[in-house]
Amino acid sequence: MKAIFILFDSLNRHYLPPYGGTETYAPNFERLSQKAVTFENSYVSSMPCVPARRELHTGRKNFLHREWGPLEPFDDSMPELLKKSGVYSHLISDHLHYWEDGGSTYHNRYSSWEIVRGQEGDHWKGQKKDPHIPDVVRVPKNQQGTDTSSLWRYDWVNRQYIKREEDQPQTKVFNLGCEFINNNWKEDNWMLQIETFDPHEPFQVMDHYLDMYNEKDYDGKHYDWPRGKVEGETSEEIEQVRKVYQSLVTMCDHNLGKVLDLMDRYNMWEDTMLIVGTDHGFMLGEHQYWGKNQVPYYNEVANTPLFIYDPRLKVQNEKRSSIVQLIDWAPTLLDFFGLEIPEDMEGKPLRHVIEDDTPIREAALFGVFSGHVNVTDGKHVYMRAALKDKTNDLFNYTLMPMHMHNLFTVSELAKAQFVEGFSFTKGLNVLKVPAKDKYKVNDFGNLLFDLEKDPKQLHTMEDKEIEEQMITKLLTLMEENEAPDEQYERIGLDTKHKK
Repeated sequence: MKAIFILFDSLNRHYLPPYGGTETYAPNFERLSQKAVTFENSYVSSMPCVPARRELHTGRKNFLHREWGPLEPFDDSMPELLKKSGVYSHLISDHLHYWEDGGSTYHNRYSSWEIVRGQEGDHWKGQKKDPHIPDVVRVPKNQQGTDTSSLWRYDWVNRQYIKREEDQPQTKVFNLGCEFINNNWKEDNWMLQIETFDPHEPFQVMDHYLDMYNEKDYDGKHYDWPRGKVEGETSEEIEQVRKVYQSLVTMCDHNLGKVLDLMDRYNMWEDTMLIVGTDHGFMLGEHQYWGKNQVPYYNEVANTPLFIYDPRLKVQNEKRSSIVQLIDWAPTLLDFFGLEIPEDMEGKPLRHVIEDDTPIREAALFGVFSGHVNVTDGKHVYMRAALKDKTNDLFNYTLMPMHMHNLFTVSELAKAQFVEGFSFTKGLNVLKVPAKDKYKVNDFGNLLFDLEKDPKQLHTMEDKEIEEQMITKLLTLMEENEAPDEQYERIGLDTKHKK
């Protein structure tokens, strides 16, 4: 048995034809939906990029216990479990965060791995002189709302070396993926992870894709890296961003087709599982925001596209409504290869959901460290905000004191305590380190939405009975995840409310 999973980054399902995004040219996503099961209620768990990848490995939510960071010594890594059991695991990725401090323990869990450089502000090419940067609508802000001039500079250095489609990191990733398939399709017991940073911002894409959306009619300032609040952009600039995003999704679709072609050529549908999905979606002006993390996780970000084909079942061209999450991918792959699922994994194998839509959970918990804590049952979404005086009362629980770009400082670690761990730390004590508030979205307050009556989440609802029901589900899932006491207190649901 073999498995291929393709992981895109920041893929908004509303821009895919199988989810109603018919204005996007993406015939291979349509082709995929006819070959696989399409999930209607796939949700994120831990946000954003690297926390999502940690749960991709561990099948366990982590956003209530620490910020963005590496795999921990006590984590169960799905690719490593496969490797140790004799299933060859191979990673191909251009996701630059893997070669930063905060992602540095992930790629070595695989049997082998290949990296492709040049995405976003990857510190790739050495150039002291500042590159030429075109006149732009505005310099993007980072997740904390501060200037990203350094990242912006490195991105424009990189773009000087990406002039053709074959130069683009995404193209190189998929070509390497096809090389692996061509070399190994006759072999048994392997898992291939093809992972591209696209269509994550900045939306760098070649002209022949842009021309499909009449982008050449736009004669304004350069604008392909939107972040933060929609403030001052003209309607033409907003439409330009969406067209460039669509163009990049079309490029993703083109490369997806290369893998589907090989599966057809070698008749891999007989013995190969295929999973295609994303870590999270992306805001494209909805709710007057771009991107993620500076706004509550509306469904443009939280409700993700997911397609799975299981050769044991051969279910094709069907939809599933059961609630699933990224934490389910690891146990699904372990189950596919006949391996035992570690008891610390919260996710569930999706075999029976694929087979006949058997539910595996009543509700899904999701969020980001220091942001809203969210729960959905598929009918409603409840977003619980931090109290105004509790936004900073959080701790990282870790044995790997690294942030995204740097190690924890001496002054941070001077405040650390060595404390008793959790059941999933396998008997180890951990460092408890005071954390800084990162995602300032608390001004939005608590939010409750009726997804059936208001699928675009345009109007918050006031219903105390439903809110209490959702709070009960929220608390149950927080307790199952062993949320620290301060996580209850910061959202005004202290430990006495635990069931």
